[in-house]
Amino acid sequence: MKNYCVILVCLVYLSSCWQNQESIYANNRSPLSPNAFIELPLGAIQAQGWLEERLIRQKNGLTGHLDEMYPLVMGETNGWLGGDGDQWERGPYWIDGLLPLAYILNDSASKQKVQRWIEWTLNSQRDDGYFGPQTAYPNDIPGVQRDNPEDWWPKMVMLKVLQQYYSATNDERVIPFMTKYFHYQLKELPSKPLDFKTFWPRYRGGDNLMVVLWLYNITGDKDLLKLADIIYQQTFDFFTTFNTKNWWATGNMHCVNLAQGLKTPAIYAQYKNKESNLETLKSGFNDIKTFLGYPHGGFGGDEAIHGNNPTQGTELCTIVEYMFSLEKMLQISGDADYAEHIERLAFNALPAQSDDDYMNRQYFQQTNQVCVTKHDRNFDTNHAGNDILFGLLNGYPCCTANMHQGYPKFVQNLWYATSDNGLAALLFSPSGVTAKVGDGTVVSITEKTDYPFSETISLSVNPQRKVAFPLYLRIPSWCKNPSVSINTAPVDLKTANGLLCINRTWNEGDMVEITFPMEIRISRWYERSAAVERGPLVYALKMNERWSNKPFVGEDAKWHGTNYWEVTSKTPWNYGLVECPDEKIAEQYRVTQKEEVPLFPWNSTNAPVQIKTMAKRLPHWRLYNESAGPVPYSIAYGMPYAETDFITLIPYGCTKLRITEFPVVGKHVAK
Repeated sequence: MKNYCVILVCLVYLSSCWQNQESIYANNRSPLSPNAFIELPLGAIQAQGWLEERLIRQKNGLTGHLDEMYPLVMGETNGWLGGDGDQWERGPYWIDGLLPLAYILNDSASKQKVQRWIEWTLNSQRDDGYFGPQTAYPNDIPGVQRDNPEDWWPKMVMLKVLQQYYSATNDERVIPFMTKYFHYQLKELPSKPLDFKTFWPRYRGGDNLMVVLWLYNITGDKDLLKLADIIYQQTFDFFTTFNTKNWWATGNMHCVNLAQGLKTPAIYAQYKNKESNLETLKSGFNDIKTFLGYPHGGFGGDEAIHGNNPTQGTELCTIVEYMFSLEKMLQISGDADYAEHIERLAFNALPAQSDDDYMNRQYFQQTNQVCVTKHDRNFDTNHAGNDILFGLLNGYPCCTANMHQGYPKFVQNLWYATSDNGLAALLFSPSGVTAKVGDGTVVSITEKTDYPFSETISLSVNPQRKVAFPLYLRIPSWCKNPSVSINTAPVDLKTANGLLCINRTWNEGDMVEITFPMEIRISRWYERSAAVERGPLVYALKMNERWSNKPFVGEDAKWHGTNYWEVTSKTPWNYGLVECPDEKIAEQYRVTQKEEVPLFPWNSTNAPVQIKTMAKRLPHWRLYNESAGPVPYSIAYGMPYAETDFITLIPYGCTKLRITEFPVVGKHVAK
């Protein structure tokens, strides 16, 4: 009951300033419960600063040119363009990221690429409502999936694409198209359940359910609620019939299925069992962090769930799907814990898993990753040692197709509308938003900041005319002494559920200045290892990186592309942090910052913040299968170590080689 009460507090708090007026942006239609926050139309939020640069690099890299870089699957033969080639998940995956990127950047070339997929999809619908590729072909082309057009799963991805497309364009064709298809599902699912072709839809039915309830909010078609019940009943029950505490041991859960399915209880909670679903979801989320989690926000899953040893892998698909699940969970529940975890992923795990130009990616990343080489490691799936290389297709190409949604959807969730005709800033990054507030007046807010590297955020509020509306700001739980001012006048920081509400009449040029002082924190992880955190960032050992490009040969070339990058270093890595009492942390960990944050801060050269601290070399901590060996237990009796040295830590997201979870060296005390 506790977590549900928190959500109720949030909803009551959000309604505290309501003026008994109709919401500008529609919340859920009855009998659905209202969501805490309302998503704005795609394109209303724009990226700026380093975040815009990140999106531009995606546009100029694989996101904008995957059809050219990966023509075997994304080219003219793709089944979602009417060809006889790949017709399963990868094409829709790509468009699921390219479409929001195209509309956020307002890039005409990207929009044109997206539109071809939209038009073919809309024109593919049969009279009975079915859509998509319809002809099965032999699986006789390596790397092409074209034998299973009846599977429900890839259509779920395309439904997400069409939902976003409607949000951006209001294309009136989408609504009858979806209505017809969902009535087809209502008829067919009893005899052809979600898993009648493959097991994937049974775990990912929450994506289907999400769009069904979205359409119900538009049309009010009660048959959609019947369909919602069927889909939920046929979807895997993630948290009430499966013991999350045993996932790490049993290996019975696929990592992406968990990340993607996590949102399902929240999606259904809009319709039924809100209290129990949200309570169970929060408990499961906490279990994932406790038993599987890493400092960067992801969890151990190198295909199967694999515990939280820092040399296990985290799949890139898992990161972006986890972010999207948390974004929906935040919007529905209003729980600020989910917002903090989205930032943890977006600022740490996500930037570390692709190169600067967004032309190569890792299939798995390691939290303690000291050499990126072609070698079998202790993963559930190894792909002949190719899984942590930087390349185009190594591992499985699903990540090559699916990775593009991470940052565009993060931008889409920086700001929300509220039912009291206000706006809420729940995630922080350089951005701008234009939306209707109060009595329908249009307001533009520019968020100028170098966050997460900087403690300060400036909001410039510019309504078309003077207007009263509430502005909600999330106050991070890690910040002890936040401050907020409006036109230099301090604001009383009365918060509820981590939210500050500023309800006032706003004038053109009003300035909201926010400061979130960032103190260093030491968190504890696997084998009592320590991670260094500051604000929303996790810090890792800075290592010199040597990049080497090499060709794939033989079977590797057939499946994984033409070439790959290894990253190695001669920098020592086997350090233990020196034990430090909390009151001495500021003395032992010294922070230095660049005067200006580079436009692209996400590499070891450009890292805007560094932390210097003491460490000791641990000569017995050595490589194992070209990974850091098992982490020595912290403050172990008789632990051998060398003399004290000084090391440099930089943000995790700026690293490709690193130690993040350090053993701790100190005086052993028997208890």
